[in-house]
Amino acid sequence: MTVAKGKAGAFVDARALRSEDYVAETLHQTSGPIGVATRPKVVDFTARARERRKANARVIVIRSAAAALAAALLGALIWLLLFSPVFRLESSAISVSGANEWVSASTIHGIADKQAGKSLFLVSSDEVSKQLKAIPGVSEAKISKHFPKSLSVDIKAQKPAAMLKSGDTLTAVDAQARVLNSVQDANVNGIPVIEVKNVQESLDSRSVKGALTILAALPESMRKQITKVTVETQDSVTTTLNDGEHVIVWGDSSQLKLKMAEVDKILNDPNVIGDYRQVDVSAPSRPILK
Repeated sequence: MTVAKGKAGAFVDARALRSEDYVAETLHQTSGPIGVATRPKVVDFTARARERRKANARVIVIRSAAAALAAALLGALIWLLLFSPVFRLESSAISVSGANEWVSASTIHGIADKQAGKSLFLVSSDEVSKQLKAIPGVSEAKISKHFPKSLSVDIKAQKPAAMLKSGDTLTAVDAQARVLNSVQDANVNGIPVIEVKNVQESLDSRSVKGALTILAALPESMRKQITKVTVETQDSVTTTLNDGEHVIVWGDSSQLKLKMAEVDKILNDPNVIGDYRQVDVSAPSRPILK
């Protein structure tokens, strides 16, 4: 086919016209890679949708299987750590140290053994320590886990701050006026004794509580010398050393560190104590010697 282009009415030289073969052009556009004529690709949307559904189903199955496997592994791990016998704490695997005649090992075991039967991962060291410190006489408690399934309990049990004597009964109490135990016959060497009419009433007395605070704070060397404690009022706590060698008037429990420093300085300086028997530090800035 010959195509003529130009102004209308102008002379056209047919020899100079460009010829366009539409058939050849069509064959060129539709020919394949080896020169063979091909038909334009026809997309089967139904088949493609079916393939896509199958692919999605496979992905869902794989993901579900992976999730089930992960859940099974997690469940197995939880059972192993929290419920299996591997980490289960038994009473026989709980050791106790630091008990004394005032805070018995059986008392400590009574609290620690409550954790028996649990996984060591579920045992709360803080909670056990808190319960142990609530026992009168226990000032410190250290709980140590030893995997896979044992526990050690180390406590610091203090001696009684004083013994409250009522008749023939001696009641050991700590610095917070908590009863440790009561005995009929016990070695009280190094433990101050306060004679009272009624133990329970005295524990509620501010004067006795003040005396216990003072006695608990004294160094062991001085506590061993105390042969008598007098508590008439909360402001007149007095201790007698070595059957009357010296008498210390403490007053109340305020400024206790300063008072102890003054007493130590006076008693250990022969030039100061001289022949005086009584040291009154109820007003620590102005000690009085008599």
